[in-house]
Amino acid sequence: MAEVDPTSLPSDDTGSVKTAHVVFTPSGKHGDFPIGTPILQAARQLGVDIDSVCGGRGICGRCQVVPSVGDFSKFKIKSRAENLSEPSAPELRYKEKRGLKEGRRLGCSTFIEGDLVIDVPADSQVHKQVVRKRAEVRAIEINPITTLHYIEVEEPDMHHPSGDLERVQQALKEQWDITVDETDLHVLHTLQKNLRKGEWKVTAAIRNGHHLVYIWPGFHERAFGCAIDVGSTTMSVHLTDLRTGDVVTSVGAMNPQIRFGEDLMSRVSYVMMNPGGDAEMTAAVRETLGYLINQASTEAQVAPTEIMELVLVGNPIMHHLILGIDPTELGWAPFALATNQALRITAAELDLKGKTNPGARAFFLPCVAGHVGADAAAVVLAEGPQYRDEVTLVVDVGTNAEIVLGNKDRLLACSSPTGPALEGAQISSGQRAAPGAIERVRIDPTTLEPRFRVIGTDLWSDDPGFPDAVKKIGVTGICGSGIIEVLAEMFLAGVITEDGIIDGSLADRTDRIVPEGRTFSYILNRGEPEIRVTQADVRAIQLAKAALYAGAQLLIDKFGKPVERVVLAGAFGSHIDSKYAMVLGLIPDCPLDMVASVGNAAGTGARIALLNKKARNEIKEIVTHIEKIETAVEPRFQEHFVGAMAFPHKTAPFPNLASVVRLPEKKTTSGGAGDGEGGGRRRRRRG
Repeated sequence: MAEVDPTSLPSDDTGSVKTAHVVFTPSGKHGDFPIGTPILQAARQLGVDIDSVCGGRGICGRCQVVPSVGDFSKFKIKSRAENLSEPSAPELRYKEKRGLKEGRRLGCSTFIEGDLVIDVPADSQVHKQVVRKRAEVRAIEINPITTLHYIEVEEPDMHHPSGDLERVQQALKEQWDITVDETDLHVLHTLQKNLRKGEWKVTAAIRNGHHLVYIWPGFHERAFGCAIDVGSTTMSVHLTDLRTGDVVTSVGAMNPQIRFGEDLMSRVSYVMMNPGGDAEMTAAVRETLGYLINQASTEAQVAPTEIMELVLVGNPIMHHLILGIDPTELGWAPFALATNQALRITAAELDLKGKTNPGARAFFLPCVAGHVGADAAAVVLAEGPQYRDEVTLVVDVGTNAEIVLGNKDRLLACSSPTGPALEGAQISSGQRAAPGAIERVRIDPTTLEPRFRVIGTDLWSDDPGFPDAVKKIGVTGICGSGIIEVLAEMFLAGVITEDGIIDGSLADRTDRIVPEGRTFSYILNRGEPEIRVTQADVRAIQLAKAALYAGAQLLIDKFGKPVERVVLAGAFGSHIDSKYAMVLGLIPDCPLDMVASVGNAAGTGARIALLNKKARNEIKEIVTHIEKIETAVEPRFQEHFVGAMAFPHKTAPFPNLASVVRLPEKKTTSGGAGDGEGGGRRRRRRG
């Protein structure tokens, strides 16, 4: 790919080179480029993570991108198909010889002709992001809904005429006491060939004790399922052995819908503003799901025909979109679901033909309420607060936090619109959890000097070997857990006040505190890039954590008893240090040894439902008894929200925290208050 000569580019009447604005997702990096610039060249200039081995000659095909078409109010861009060049000769040659998925273009051979939003799919990125969702180890009773049964079938006999299927059914009854009363049509398509290939010995896959869904010739003992968590930000697939319960591999990717909006309501808005937008998002998420299932089966050397069962969880909007249901009604009160019941469909109905067994089924856990989804139901199934005596608060921390409170007597649930800030988005130096991201921070209260640790090495920044350890990965930004820790450490060191104001008077003590307009910033890392914590960053976290705390406090008000135990769930929640979460006031006060991080509890709940068919009926029954609290119509939400803006809280005592952490004396500042940096009332939105 040759660099474009600016003198050869189109210009306007004044002689200036015409430019277009290009936004790359999921990174969010953007810039203006001359018309005629190759997409790959623009991506490289912005530092977008995109692969290419052949040097832009259209041979390797690793720089594939997906141009998005629509009105993107978030980016203030109208991205149109005509804003791309027509397919070039190298691109046409590659497509003919090796194939190119519908809607994809080669970044090296496609030129910018106007404003664009370009998505870089996971398989085109050089550095695959560390998606922090994994199945937690826990004991689960193995009782899958699909089981395998080896049988020997009588050969046809002219003196006793019967069909091959009837003799298979007879063998299952005689040898396994299984009465088959339902058979998939695709079984009949291959039944006779499989019987003869197996010399009348076959293995039958039986669903729910009576439904014949597949036949293998000869003896076959492997069957797998996928526990799938469709999150707003990330998606994860845990390929699981249905016989042993072992997770043979876990894979994850960014949810491709991020390019339509980082929070849930911006995606609903996209559907409202762009006819067919829901179908667009459904196709995107299904394509990524198919990609992940294929990646998992390839890594584990599992044949697609061995994947017999899928269990899916997600928030209501993700639930609706992956099912192909328009989520518009979830965009305003009364936030009506199309259905909150558990659903069972074929995997083929999710466009997974060829990725799973033809007889594979997909089971969706029930949703709890309009903005409390199947992922919350899965968390309840995994953590079991309904079986405990102590009052337990379970918080699934994500773009839309889902909160459950209760014990064996009563369960309540709500959701709270935290937004993506807690996961590193909307933060000036924020990024997803990937190698090079700062994840741990400590600040000396005397010198105000920081030290930190990044993903990819166990060394701290003040360790002698740190520069060599990060030479390849760099120090690239700060992820969610790092944001939580740096703000908590800044508060404990007195750098920020209880009201969240960076104290500019401390600039006399350290050159880490620098003016930035009417406010101040704290320099966490000098270097390239320089990583700062700005006043706007502090405000973004305050808004997110206040929304989460206010939702939890509403449930506590309704329940009438204080919290005795806190469970932090979710990919991000599993990496939060409970002490720092409480210092910020992310969660209510309780004994620190009663705060637990349980990882991806939603994925674990999905795995339980995958491996134990009784659990499916169990969670369906439990959900009917959960009391749903809608924060959008609760008058005390705003009151709780305002108090929770302070660190850790404006009025609530934190005696358990104070017994183990020395909280700073309250102080105020007269300068750099950051009134214009988002310190006003919380905008009431969902997502």
